[in-house]
Amino acid sequence: MSQNTLAQFVDTTATKFGVPGVAVGVWVGGRELYACHGVTSVENPLPVDADTMFVLGSVTKSFTATALMRLVAEGRVELDAPVSRYVPELVLPDERAAAEITVLQLLNHTAGLDWRMSAETGEGDDALAAYVAQMAESELIAPPGARASYSQVGYNLAGRIIEKVTGLTYEQAVASLLFEPLGLSHSSFATNDVMTRRFAVGHNLGEDGTPAVARQWKDTRANNPGGGGASSVVDQLRWARFHLGDGRAEDGAQVLPAEVLQQMKEQTVELRGSTLGDAFGICWFLRDVDGVRTVGHGGSANGQFAELLIVPERDFAVVALSNAGPDGGLAFNQAVVRWALEHYLGVVERDPEPLPFDEARAREVVGSYDNDLMTLIIATNGTGLTIECRIKPEIRAATDTELPPDLPPADLGLLAGDEYIVTEGGLKGQRGFFTRDDGTVVGGGLAGRLFKRAPAASE
Repeated sequence: MSQNTLAQFVDTTATKFGVPGVAVGVWVGGRELYACHGVTSVENPLPVDADTMFVLGSVTKSFTATALMRLVAEGRVELDAPVSRYVPELVLPDERAAAEITVLQLLNHTAGLDWRMSAETGEGDDALAAYVAQMAESELIAPPGARASYSQVGYNLAGRIIEKVTGLTYEQAVASLLFEPLGLSHSSFATNDVMTRRFAVGHNLGEDGTPAVARQWKDTRANNPGGGGASSVVDQLRWARFHLGDGRAEDGAQVLPAEVLQQMKEQTVELRGSTLGDAFGICWFLRDVDGVRTVGHGGSANGQFAELLIVPERDFAVVALSNAGPDGGLAFNQAVVRWALEHYLGVVERDPEPLPFDEARAREVVGSYDNDLMTLIIATNGTGLTIECRIKPEIRAATDTELPPDLPPADLGLLAGDEYIVTEGGLKGQRGFFTRDDGTVVGGGLAGRLFKRAPAASE
């Protein structure tokens, strides 16, 4: 349980993956262990310390869900109530779906809403309201309650529920409901607040293969509920300990009933073929690793990655924050989590081995797969498969801000039952699946997100 052992692993692994700066925290045996490495920025370097703030990306969803569950515990929101009870102005192309989607379906990604929505609604206090108004043009990808599909749109809508019920902005409400009572003094959504502290900027690989500063620091304000928080490793480990505990803050104040925290960690819907988890609780990804149930969430921003994982039965938590793109930051975080589980708990995570290459199976899945933001391109050279992830050109053209670079083709191996695993590159270890209609592959999933197969050029 040595602090030096953790620091040595973090230093070695961050250097191996070329990550400019990282912060790692572990809660084990009733002790907090921290290890930091590198700098906040390659252009304006300051040493990363335990209070350095990183963009959390989708780990922010745990704030949104927990704040909403506090309103549930107070009797101000009902999980099974339709969202339209709290946001009556909600309009979707499918009027019936708009009336049927429930609060719980937003929190466990079963509302049928798409992954993201390209909407520029400014940085004012009306950003979320304007975002929800634009949902009138957002098509559903499945009927409400039919299946799980990871949705940023759903969590931004959940943030609007918080605004409507509390009468505060989303950011004010989360600060009042969570940050202040829990003492999360290095957690914020406001750039003007973060820039007065020590904070990390994102990095993506430049043309010369070295880390270059990512110019868009965080997403738009309307995306705050789904991915706009910033926090330090100390605050994130405190947040993890809260979710391991009985709902009390460190000063003894009861923030949430213990049974509500437990409810969030109980399965609500299964997930198929996902490295992120076997099921969703309320927000949390639930995953069995080497016979032990883990509860967690990851997050990505422009050149930054975050990971939070807890093991309730062992009173254990690990947090990893990094300021590099997927080839470095995501790979570093995954290595830290796996090492911590094995080193401190003896829990070993192993990737499934792909089946031998089958040309007939490969031909079935080759093609392009789209969602509203990205395209997956699966190709074969006759001896293996590759997967390439691209942001759609029209999405890049529609924004003036810098977006992360596309990921180059990486090897992909097929597993049993129409599932697959990426075996190299920035998405190494990520699993997904293909969906069929009458035996024909019509779509697929990756990282909990659904993609529809595009017609071939000859069709």
